Amino acid sequence: MPASPDLWPQLVAVVEHDGFLLAATAVFACAIVHAFLAPFFARAAHRLEHAHREAVRAGRVTVNERGESSDFRAAALHLLGEVEAVFGIWTFVLFGLLIAWPGKGWDFACRYVESGDYAATVAGAAATGPSKFIEPLFVFVIMTLAAARPVMTLAARLLGGAAKLLGDGPTARWFVILTLAPLFGSVITEPAAMTIGALLLSAQFYALRPSDRLKYATLALLFVNVSVGGALTSFAAPPIVMVAAKWGWDSAVVFGQYGVAAIVAILVSNFAYLLIFRVELRSLQPAPTAEAARPAKIPAWVTGVHLLLMVWTVAMLAGHHPILMLGGFLVFLAFTVATPQWQDPVRLRGPLLVGFFLAGLVVLGGTQGWWISLVLVRLDETALLATATFLTSFNDNAAITYLAAQVPALAQSGPVVEGLRHAVVAGALAGGGMTVIANAPNPAGQSILAPFFGTGVSAFRLACWALPPTAIALVSFVLLR
Repeated sequence: MPASPDLWPQLVAVVEHDGFLLAATAVFACAIVHAFLAPFFARAAHRLEHAHREAVRAGRVTVNERGESSDFRAAALHLLGEVEAVFGIWTFVLFGLLIAWPGKGWDFACRYVESGDYAATVAGAAATGPSKFIEPLFVFVIMTLAAARPVMTLAARLLGGAAKLLGDGPTARWFVILTLAPLFGSVITEPAAMTIGALLLSAQFYALRPSDRLKYATLALLFVNVSVGGALTSFAAPPIVMVAAKWGWDSAVVFGQYGVAAIVAILVSNFAYLLIFRVELRSLQPAPTAEAARPAKIPAWVTGVHLLLMVWTVAMLAGHHPILMLGGFLVFLAFTVATPQWQDPVRLRGPLLVGFFLAGLVVLGGTQGWWISLVLVRLDETALLATATFLTSFNDNAAITYLAAQVPALAQSGPVVEGLRHAVVAGALAGGGMTVIANAPNPAGQSILAPFFGTGVSAFRLACWALPPTAIALVSFVLLR
């Protein structure tokens, strides 16, 4: 049914009770706009950097004894152009606003930012449930583990074997990576699947210099497919994890509601884009990769240790043990030092930026429940599906389902409630590829593939190419329940 007419008075009442919530939503909106404008800042930074290099060559600026010099304006714009840094930057704005806001202050700001639980901070109580920051920590750790050479070599062999069945050309590898890597996310979790899929696409597809249209279409498919590909189990996709225990969903229930639809959506979307770009995909010429110069074989026990550490990390996430998760990460670092002949340098910059991004999203998103929850409870199944999809595009999809799990009406039983539950989760899954902030693993994929997009990924072009697979996913979730 349409939104109740008393929605606006309730929103006004909440703001009158705590005016800071409106200010926090304004900061959140600024962060979203900033994320869309990041490529413009990146292009401006590159122009200033080019002008500064010319000035250095002409001897018009000061350099140090090593010949180094930089333009501070370019450095600042480059930071503003890093999508992965956007929400972290605006978190500092929110933190400063909390300190200056009457009735909040330094202690309140520290307690909220450390907990991520605004309601508990207002009530003066300790945050309930697991730490809100365990997911950013998990994404940082699992991204680093998944990018290790033994794991990537194993993934390349598995997907390469499947590609050989289809001819083993660029088209076959493109199709297999975009199909199987997202589905692996239901077992190894979505952040790991995103990392592996993006790294394989980087080496085996983007390195072949496809057109900008195909670059964006591929990135959009990767985002949407990873978002829905984790829906085969109850522990891999963040939006499902948020509601599984609360609503009593195990992996069998999740697969029954979303699994078949997710597989169909991925296959249909990939085939559709394959038909659109069939001529260009056939024209791409395979090139030798860096793997050819590496040792032919990594011992099984080395790969086994890496896989065991990934399983440990996932288990610690499920058990809400962040300290033990960090312990496993330290073991990983020590193991890579002890086995250098089978390792690449540990990649930390990308995972750190993505973790920073998601931690900022936790802090900024933690003050948005006041309006999202009031909207969700007033919608019927069709409207809830559309609204969840739309809201997911501008907020992490796990946040949408988390808020839905707090709605008392959705905690009841009955066919109507089951339909509403299905709708909100389906919308969150389908909408998880529309923007870089729509699904927690998306920043990981963008961080890895951003160098192939010149001055940055255009949020508008990404959304345009993500719209068709998003619509296909929605139709699949509705028709294949």
